[in-house]
Amino acid sequence: MKKAEEVEVIPSKKIIVGNANAPVTLVMFGDYESIATGKANEVVKKILAAYPEEVKFNFRHFPLVQVHQKAHKAAEASLAAAQEGKFWEMHNELFANRHSLGTISLKGHARDVGVKSKKFLEELLSSHYGVYIQDDLKEGINRGITDIPVFFINDVRYKDEISLKAMSAHIEGLLKKDKSKSKRVKSVA
Repeated sequence: MKKAEEVEVIPSKKIIVGNANAPVTLVMFGDYESIATGKANEVVKKILAAYPEEVKFNFRHFPLVQVHQKAHKAAEASLAAAQEGKFWEMHNELFANRHSLGTISLKGHARDVGVKSKKFLEELLSSHYGVYIQDDLKEGINRGITDIPVFFINDVRYKDEISLKAMSAHIEGLLKKDKSKSKRVKSVA
């Protein structure tokens, strides 16, 4: 009997949008049913548009299942879509439709963004990606997260207002530090 082929799953922490060599890494922990996370996601889109070469973004799952019963399954659906290179399309689709995240709706959203997998619903029902969502959740808890959304910028927890103006000012400060550091390195060399 031939063994089924093992397919490596791409976890959330490896799914990045933006310039891979960007000096600023923005990481958000959130969930797809959260109004606040949805609003924060809109700020992220504007930041990525304003800093296409300077910022890369990574979304990590922190489903608050006590309040958002469908958030965990939605997170699994985004990871399933990621396996076909459709994470960001699904990510934005889920935020746009955060009031319809039942299993059948998730299958429809996946179809709408171009997910072709015949196993999508089966994997969703069997919680095939559930352990990877739990990994994000555990990491968030270990980083002291209790509520969402939470941002880390260059691995430091961001505690200011989640707005384009405040976050851009923070990013600008980091970019200035980065430029002055690289100027010092060049002058020493």
